[in-house]
Amino acid sequence: MSVSKATNEAEIRQFPAPAPASKAEAPTKIEAPQPDVTIKTPAPPKRSAKRFVLPVLIIAAVGAGAWYGHEWWTTGRFMVSTDDAYIQGDITAIAPKVTGYIDKINVVANQQVKAGDPLITLDNGDYTIAEEQAEAQIATQKLSLDRINAQTEAAKASLQQAQAGKLAAQAVLTNAQAASVRANQLHATRFASQSQLDDATSALDQAKANIASADAQIATAVANVGVLEAQYKEAEGTVRSLQLAKDKAARDLGFTVIRAPVDGVIGNLAAKTGDLVSPGQRLAALVPVNALYIDANYKETQLRDIVVGQKVGVRVDALSGDTFEGTVASVAPASGAVFSLLPPENATGNFTKVVQRVPVRIALPADVLASGKLQAGLSVVVDVDTRTTPAK
Repeated sequence: MSVSKATNEAEIRQFPAPAPASKAEAPTKIEAPQPDVTIKTPAPPKRSAKRFVLPVLIIAAVGAGAWYGHEWWTTGRFMVSTDDAYIQGDITAIAPKVTGYIDKINVVANQQVKAGDPLITLDNGDYTIAEEQAEAQIATQKLSLDRINAQTEAAKASLQQAQAGKLAAQAVLTNAQAASVRANQLHATRFASQSQLDDATSALDQAKANIASADAQIATAVANVGVLEAQYKEAEGTVRSLQLAKDKAARDLGFTVIRAPVDGVIGNLAAKTGDLVSPGQRLAALVPVNALYIDANYKETQLRDIVVGQKVGVRVDALSGDTFEGTVASVAPASGAVFSLLPPENATGNFTKVVQRVPVRIALPADVLASGKLQAGLSVVVDVDTRTTPAK
């Protein structure tokens, strides 16, 4: 009890008693505490985002559809497109035409060359000797021609001499015949002796023998001339043969320098100095960059409206979509399967129909080729504009 009483007194001392109110002051009105009530205004309802996105999407879809529809109607339905198309070129194989050791390589890989530029040089020692030997043989044979020609002229002179001798013998024969006739007449009338008749007869026989000898000399001279003329023709044939051998040697000597047949760029250079090469051995490839074209493999169902001369839009993958215009140059006479190494045989076994593709060649403009941006083998996308069909 004492502890509780002391505690109450301490609490009373901590809170002093209020001062007595003055007599003039009115009594204080104590208001009851009001509860703290906060009235919250309800927020307006949020509209769903779908109500804005959906109309926008619908409008965008309708606009895109209208745009694509307009593009298809005005342009797209006239285009025949394929991405199965590649830049091609008639690549030339650089190969020797004669056997020899490579003495010098005058180009490097990827170098631009002009037609006629020396690419590879072979050792030409043996071919130079062969040409000089042919020239020496020709010179010797020409001397033989001169000798035979001189002999022929001498034989012709002998022939003329024999012919002149025959004329003289013919005159002697005529006189001998006349003398023999007179001697026979005189001998018959006893005005000539037998000795005179015998002399006349002997002279006639001698004249006849001279004629026979002259004929033999003429025949011999004619034969000699014929033999010499035949020898001359034979020697001329030998000279022509030797000249051909010389021309071949000179040609082979020229082939020791392998030159570029066309303008282009060197690729796949495999030649090495000192290598022994033979005719036809591929040493490099020459790509004619100014004569490239496109082979587009169109489906057979796309060929109906494609004709030669139509304009073609070309997009090259390697040029980041750059476009330029080409021209349909030709359409292959058969599908690619016909020209394959093993053409399909559909007459045996089960048959599965496969859409065939036909190559269409597209010519490229000269300015695009001259730019040097195109390489053989690049992929392209082509669009043939069937509205540009040339008038027949």
